Amino acid sequence: MPTEALALGAITLLAAIVNGALGYGFSSITVPLALLFLTNRVLNPALVPVEVVLNAYVLWVNRASLPQVRSRVLPIIIGIAPGVLVGTMLVSRVHPEWLKFATFASLLPLILLQAAGFRRPVRAERTFGLTLGSGVGLLYAVTTISGPPLAVMLNNQGLAKGEFRAAMGIIRLAESSLTAVAYIYAGLYTAHSMALIPLIVPSLVVGVPLGAWVIRHVDAETFRRVCMSFDAWVVGFGISVLLRALHLVEGSAAFLVLAAVIAVDLVLLYRFFSRPRGAGAPPGPAPHLKNAYADADHR
Repeated sequence: MPTEALALGAITLLAAIVNGALGYGFSSITVPLALLFLTNRVLNPALVPVEVVLNAYVLWVNRASLPQVRSRVLPIIIGIAPGVLVGTMLVSRVHPEWLKFATFASLLPLILLQAAGFRRPVRAERTFGLTLGSGVGLLYAVTTISGPPLAVMLNNQGLAKGEFRAAMGIIRLAESSLTAVAYIYAGLYTAHSMALIPLIVPSLVVGVPLGAWVIRHVDAETFRRVCMSFDAWVVGFGISVLLRALHLVEGSAAFLVLAAVIAVDLVLLYRFFSRPRGAGAPPGPAPHLKNAYADADHR
């Protein structure tokens, strides 16, 4: 439909600009907005092949830092496979509206954790990586989103900017490639999904380089924080709409969730903007954590 095509084109252009600026974030912006008029079963198979190419590009651009992070992210990559298998099964079998609700409900706490500047370095990195990988694989296969938990984990481990982007690139390339194959076996690729890809690709071609230009002219931390607020409000709206659609909460009371999200985010925004601009991010576990944190996604 023309309206659907225009909406998806505008959404993916915005998401591509965010991805070009921060190194990831494409799905985190696209999915909450696009799920307002599409289902996971239609949207996901269109996004996954595109993300395989996009993540390969991110990894290639940051390949110089790959040797420094390859062994550290290997446990996460190993853990992804079982999560992807379970997530693909859920996409193919669970009712679309409940899948949307699960998508929004899983995203909201992750977005707010990042907005709050959550920091807690993981000591048993390899053991935790396997568990995280399984959760990330499940989340990605169901939603095509994995940025929020990955960003929380990698930022807390004190990676430099290039290392952060290289780690994100290789993890997300692994999860998108495995999910693409799993979707083939599950028969999730349809004509409707494939018809969305030509609407998405031009947005990436224009938006990614535009985002890379934008981030050179604005404060990266402020840009990231504004993106998270936008995402939080969209997710809060999505949850409220679905609470009514699924008859979990009747009437306007469902929008109390959106009101609560806005209230919490406004408090976090006040905390963020009331910090002295020279103070940067809150103290972290490593001297160079500030660089990686500036690349964090809302996603």
